[in-house]
Amino acid sequence: MICSSSIESRPVQSGEWQTSERESMIEEKKRLTESVIWSELAKIQDPEIPVLSLVEMKIIRSVSLENDEVSVVMSPTFVGCPALDHMKDEIRARLKNIGCREVKIAMTFSPPWSTDMLEEATLEKLRVYGIAPPPKVQQVLTDSLNTPARCPFCGSDHTRMQSAFGATLCKQMYVCENCRQPFERFKPV
Repeated sequence: MICSSSIESRPVQSGEWQTSERESMIEEKKRLTESVIWSELAKIQDPEIPVLSLVEMKIIRSVSLENDEVSVVMSPTFVGCPALDHMKDEIRARLKNIGCREVKIAMTFSPPWSTDMLEEATLEKLRVYGIAPPPKVQQVLTDSLNTPARCPFCGSDHTRMQSAFGATLCKQMYVCENCRQPFERFKPV
């Protein structure tokens, strides 16, 4: 069982004891399951794309609960992702907050993370947020990167790449020739 064990009770009247709110929370924490852990991890936003969670981004690959420890396996979108330490800290803090005593985080690069892992609902969230979703990955990476981007604002395919890199390494900068809006596209990898 992975939970805190200190219980606070207080006397109510003449020897009766009332369970405190903290004790109720602790009892709830004792019921930790992988499902509860997944649910908590789904609340952690991607630090570079806050409209999506680490779970939606498929950065969290697996969770296991055994004896006194929770193990989380994650895979970064890019090997040199500068937000990795922030994500790990957030995972540890969230899981400790729901009562996990020991949190181990392992990285995996096999299979490598790919934008093809993203579900349609996730791609739609990107578009609504103003980031053009990536096209499907092709055999040749340059073909994927050079695939025209559809404007997330007006839907036009009449766009041009401004820069191979956006605000982060995982995005490219585009301009729509139709509505004149600049936008980023998530790189297909």
